[in-house]
Amino acid sequence: MLSFRVEADLAEQVEAWAEALGVARSEVLREALRRHLVTLRAEHDVDAWTETPLTEAEAALGDIADWGPAEDWTDWSDATGADAAG
Repeated sequence: MLSFRVEADLAEQVEAWAEALGVARSEVLREALRRHLVTLRAEHDVDAWTETPLTEAEAALGDIADWGPAEDWTDWSDATGADAAG
């Protein structure tokens, strides 16, 4: 359980949003806190990726993905002789 104080204008905004959304103030606060923690975690992940670049082996997987499909199968849409419209 968390308990904290906020400025009056912030509390009024929370109250207004809770009323507009038809939820409890605590729900608005829980969601706001959850979203903020997700943002912080994402920022931390970006820092981690920046500080620790991919190894050569990990980067090779990206090169494989760039190959695309081995063959172009788009011309097989009429292989059965059936009309595309049905």
